[in-house]
Amino acid sequence: MSKLKLGVLISGRGSNLQALIDACAAPDFPAEIALVLSNKADAFGLERSAKAGIATATVDHRDYPGDKPAFEATMDASLRKAGVQLVCLAGFMRLLSPWFVGQWRDALINIHPSLLPSFKGLDTHERALAAGVRFHGCTVHYVRPEMDEGPIIAQAAVPVLPGDDAHSLADRVLESEHKLYPHAVRLIAEGRARVDGDLVRIHGPVPDLATLTNPPI
Repeated sequence: MSKLKLGVLISGRGSNLQALIDACAAPDFPAEIALVLSNKADAFGLERSAKAGIATATVDHRDYPGDKPAFEATMDASLRKAGVQLVCLAGFMRLLSPWFVGQWRDALINIHPSLLPSFKGLDTHERALAAGVRFHGCTVHYVRPEMDEGPIIAQAAVPVLPGDDAHSLADRVLESEHKLYPHAVRLIAEGRARVDGDLVRIHGPVPDLATLTNPPI
């Protein structure tokens, strides 16, 4: 059976990229990375990709001053030339236009460090602590033109512990991100996660989930 071809967009160190690289190294994983594309030539994630023998490309946004359409068209062409079927945003620090999002509708996913729809945007860990929530986490979702909007594929929740600061909470969430992103890609690649309007329906067996309580009873 052919594997789903992924294109991963990065701007920096690529820790979620590494999680996808590690997952794709397993023979039974139903996806493979066809291209890693960065808007920064010095992104450490490109080194991770080269070490794993994965094709890379750089499309520097600074080469397209005031011409975002040309920048995105070049990215789009690179992804299509590589045969990419699903685009995964992994720390790509450029806002994508409605045109690009539309070109890859229902084939473009993102991981966000909060339990959406709570805490969209930046500084999610600081805001979660300020709000006093007892659980925080991360979300993998299909991308829509509005920031941090789109059908939710999968989420992981972590407890907010006494004494947490933004750094300790971020570390706990990031550990969950590294597990959640490959899980969401597997669901898509196996055809178990399907977009239905504004929702994602999960098909196939789903085990019973325990209730989480924080502080514990």
